[in-house]
Amino acid sequence: MAANPFLGVFLHSVGGLAAGSFYVPFRKVRQWAWESYWLIQGVAAWVLMPALMAYITCPKFVDVLRASPWQSILLAYLFGAVWGVGGLTFGLSMRYLGLSLGYAVALGFCAAAGFTVPPIFEGKAMALVTSASGLTIVGGAAISMLGIVVCGMAGIRKERELTAEQARATIKEFALLKGFAVAIFAGVMSSFMAFAIAASGEIDKVAQDYCSNDIFQGLPGLVVIMAGGFTVNFVWCLILNLKNKTTRDYVSGGKGLPLNYLLSGLAGVIWYFQFFFYTMGSTRLGAYKFSSWPIHMSFIIVFSNLWGIYFKEWKGTSRRTHALVWAGILILAASTFVIGYGNHLKSFETAGQ
Repeated sequence: MAANPFLGVFLHSVGGLAAGSFYVPFRKVRQWAWESYWLIQGVAAWVLMPALMAYITCPKFVDVLRASPWQSILLAYLFGAVWGVGGLTFGLSMRYLGLSLGYAVALGFCAAAGFTVPPIFEGKAMALVTSASGLTIVGGAAISMLGIVVCGMAGIRKERELTAEQARATIKEFALLKGFAVAIFAGVMSSFMAFAIAASGEIDKVAQDYCSNDIFQGLPGLVVIMAGGFTVNFVWCLILNLKNKTTRDYVSGGKGLPLNYLLSGLAGVIWYFQFFFYTMGSTRLGAYKFSSWPIHMSFIIVFSNLWGIYFKEWKGTSRRTHALVWAGILILAASTFVIGYGNHLKSFETAGQ
């Protein structure tokens, strides 16, 4: 498989756009509890779309799973379930902190954990600090962390500058301390997606003989990972439906009921495409494909902050706070190119060996 780091970065940017945008349709859902529209998006994002896209790109994806080592399938499912806990609480962090700050805090911890552990697990940690390409990638990841910190600083300034009423004008359930606690937990748990993708590596190898193009080889494994995530979210949303007596949401709402289903399903479709493009992007990053994670996180935060600006979540804050937001966005964008360049250097190092 030929490495093409800059194509990989571009594909990750498309995935980041999808991930940073999926929550937007929820803003138009009416008279449904959070657990109801979250479950509907989950059915679309974690069940229907993974199976559909795997079938389109690899019609014999079921045969791929049958031929794959059961250990790889089990680990991918279990890590996917742990990631599902992160995805579940990630949705809560959006409720309490909004798009801009919620993404920055949650994904900051997600990026840190998701980048550091996989190379250690794969035995590539030493290569990161003993080669020009590895040091460049580490530097890019550090720049990414800096950008996330800057975005977080902007969020803290926002909290100090706005009254509670002003904050809730754009984020109805704004709660800083609760939001930070949930976002940190969500970020750490969500990082297990990086582990799940690494665990599905054996499935990817089998898929090479079945898929129409090697760029799609990660999609059968994604079916397993998403099944793990859906299991956790389904159980929890059903518990909340029963506890809060919101099961009637699925059949009530009058003329707005079809629209609620459409918007929630649309959110799920958009969400799925983040990892559709993620898996394709990672196939083009070569030996250091685990560096996909900070690239992906950076693009998500860039686009989520742009949406936050569009929805006026920063309205009423000072020019300095606005400047911090834009500085964070630019730093994160720069980090993706640095990491991409590091992967480009690696291709030259490999060719010279």
